[in-house]
Amino acid sequence: MTALLDGKVAQVTAAGAGIGRSSAIMLALAGASVMVSDLDADTAERTAAEIRAAGGTARSLRLDIGEETDIAAGIAATVDAFGGLDILHNNASDTRMVTMLADRDVCSMDTALWDHILRVNLRGTMLCCKYGIPEMFRRGGGSIINTASLGGMLGMDALSGYAAAKAGVIQLTRSVATQYGKHGIRCNAIAPGVILTDTARGLYNNEQLQTVLGDNLTPYIGAPEDIASAVLFLASDQSRYITGHVLPVDGGNFAHAHGHGGGVAPPAGTQSNAPIGTR
Repeated sequence: MTALLDGKVAQVTAAGAGIGRSSAIMLALAGASVMVSDLDADTAERTAAEIRAAGGTARSLRLDIGEETDIAAGIAATVDAFGGLDILHNNASDTRMVTMLADRDVCSMDTALWDHILRVNLRGTMLCCKYGIPEMFRRGGGSIINTASLGGMLGMDALSGYAAAKAGVIQLTRSVATQYGKHGIRCNAIAPGVILTDTARGLYNNEQLQTVLGDNLTPYIGAPEDIASAVLFLASDQSRYITGHVLPVDGGNFAHAHGHGGGVAPPAGTQSNAPIGTR
């Protein structure tokens, strides 16, 4: 049977770890040739080596999405390596602990930090589109999947810059879909809830994770592979009639008023086998 993405070329940013790593691996296992890019060249190469060891096709490069020249060179390197570009997963953001912990309420916001966050998280995503879309034109179309966040859809008591940038990514997604859809280029965004990456484990203590778990409608908190599965769907022709949309992948967190997600008792005479707690 033909693999879902046979003959396709993908570039994934921030693919050295977490969501990007899982997405790069899943795209490659589906048949795509993948350029694994990350600010950390060593982690990017580890992901690419893992793909190759599993029989997939991948190369790696260091890419700083805060730098336009890096982005242009990264897209060019992907085209040189694999002959084109069909799938662009714009996953990179500055989620370093030092940045996230300093990104507080508006009155406490350092202006230089605000500018940095929007430069990397929003401007960087726009520039990846700017340089990637012309290559998709040459292939007759393509699929762009941007990583947004529930934080771009809700008010937050902190992370003001991150939330504003991710809201911008959502509107950028709609604009790209509107501008280039007739040329066969689709653009969608995924809005993850809390996903158990190393970053999340550093930001949330166990009590906070239990609160997230209580707000989720699923009896577990998601893993990077849950986002990667959505990326694969949006990258493939199985989603060919979907563009300009934001898909929350959040265990139902965004789907209800918090405090009303406890569920109901199982029907009489039955026993739930659902896992309790995080997985």
